[in-house]
Amino acid sequence: MADKQDVKNTLNLPQTSFSMKAALAQKEPEMILKWQTIGLYDKILKKREGRPPFVLHDGPPYANGHIHLGTALNKLLKDFIVKTKSMQGFLAPYVPGWDCHGLPIEIHVDKLLGDKKKDMSLIEVRDECRKYAMKFIDIQREEFTRLGVMGEWNEPYLTMNPEYEGEVLRFLAAFFASGNAYKGKRPVHWCLHCKTALAEAEIEYKDHKSPSVYVRFPMVSDMSKKYPALAGKKTYVIIWTTTPWTLPANMAIAFHPESEYAAAEMNGEVYILAKRLLPIVAEELGFKEFKVLAEFHGRELEGLKARHPWIDRESVFVLADYVTLEDGTGCVHTAPGHGYDDYMTGMAYGIEIYAPVDDEGKFVPGVERYAGMTVFKANRPIMDDMKTAGSLLKESEITHSYPHCWRCKHPVIFRATEQWFISLDVAGLRSKALDEIRKVTWIPYWGQERIATMVAGRPDWCISRQRSWGIPIPAFTCEDCGNGSRTRPSSAALRIFFPGKVPTPGSRKAPVSSCRLEQSARPAGGPGSSRRMTSWTSGSNPAPATISSASGTTCLGRPTSTSKATTSTGAGSKARS
Repeated sequence: MADKQDVKNTLNLPQTSFSMKAALAQKEPEMILKWQTIGLYDKILKKREGRPPFVLHDGPPYANGHIHLGTALNKLLKDFIVKTKSMQGFLAPYVPGWDCHGLPIEIHVDKLLGDKKKDMSLIEVRDECRKYAMKFIDIQREEFTRLGVMGEWNEPYLTMNPEYEGEVLRFLAAFFASGNAYKGKRPVHWCLHCKTALAEAEIEYKDHKSPSVYVRFPMVSDMSKKYPALAGKKTYVIIWTTTPWTLPANMAIAFHPESEYAAAEMNGEVYILAKRLLPIVAEELGFKEFKVLAEFHGRELEGLKARHPWIDRESVFVLADYVTLEDGTGCVHTAPGHGYDDYMTGMAYGIEIYAPVDDEGKFVPGVERYAGMTVFKANRPIMDDMKTAGSLLKESEITHSYPHCWRCKHPVIFRATEQWFISLDVAGLRSKALDEIRKVTWIPYWGQERIATMVAGRPDWCISRQRSWGIPIPAFTCEDCGNGSRTRPSSAALRIFFPGKVPTPGSRKAPVSSCRLEQSARPAGGPGSSRRMTSWTSGSNPAPATISSASGTTCLGRPTSTSKATTSTGAGSKARS
């Protein structure tokens, strides 16, 4: 009988050097190092030369921290696809990238600098932002590589590279040349915490508690001539809103032209509202009985006026197709400075785009009673004052979907500010985009309808931001009158900041100014010598020029030293709820 210790030597077992333990923590870095040493990625591309290409465009992460589960999953899924296509015989290069600009980086740098930032110049702050972004590009590159993701890690695309910035400005110059780029005052999403405009893509919708109020506006126009039953009656229009803080900016009340409205007597006073909503609103407000004295269509109310509940100002009656009878009263409180639909209506009727709120979300000094209050905190005193005055018919609280800043997670507001926009309808840009959408194969198929609907209905694209760290908008303004809304950056000016990187889009002519004073009295220095390049920062004075003067042109060498305004890939705004 064989010795117990020698039994294993009597078995015909396979021999292998493969370790019994995976030891991945040690083996994976060794394997990745081997791939890098032998240049595996380059060898794969070499092997696939001449084959059909497959290119996955990398939507870049922000260079503002270590990778997390979300960024890791995103990058690994892309790596699966690229490697699969490569194994299927495609030439599948992968160029990773990083978004190096904007709020996500600047907000972290602000925290790191603390009070020291107050004593720093904009150029110094931008240098700190660049260093911060570069630090995390190196960190994330190492972390993604550790996950086994292969690509051109030594030559990624960075949005802060001069070549990339120059390309963005080349296209911006083309938008100016085609007339699509313009500066205008219109409502945009505004974050009170970050003090900047936001694009639709930077908005998250979450449940939010808001006040729900029914407010009455006393009639100024006499309706008794057309409707004798109203003679001698105190008549009011009832509006409903979830944003009492916008009432100081009320300029109009909107009605649907084809909807039926009624003037109904309740508790001895007459109220105008949609006929279909009359029983619902009466019950909501606690009126047990009502008597209809007159009926009319919304179009018959156009041009009439009511008085603001507490401000010595009239509110004009306007017509709008977006007015619905799904909720409220069918009479829509309209503040052109605080909502996109409101703004469009205001423009159609020539109403002032009034938004008495500053960058911090506080009412400006001219707003009686509430100056200096943050808008959300002003809701309570506004409601209390209306209750005391008798104009508040009911208040309650509702939970509804409300826009929030994607970065700080705070609720945002709609606020009319002067910003730079790309028009989607000039030169047929919207229709061209829709045509291109139809040429794409969408997976899943319903993605086409979803994005086509978004593009068809979205407002103009807000491209400016009130930040220090980003690609500048090189807008020229007149030193004498400040008019620059119709000027455009010249290719020559762009080349000063991005030498050799900005081809001329069309004409080589100097920027055309809209300033009459400049056109009639240009100095001997030549076209443009009385203008200066300014930073664009809503709500503040322009920063000193960094290029152009009568004595010559100076370049500071850093493209981000010219302007606070930045371009964005986001969208515009939606109507205020």
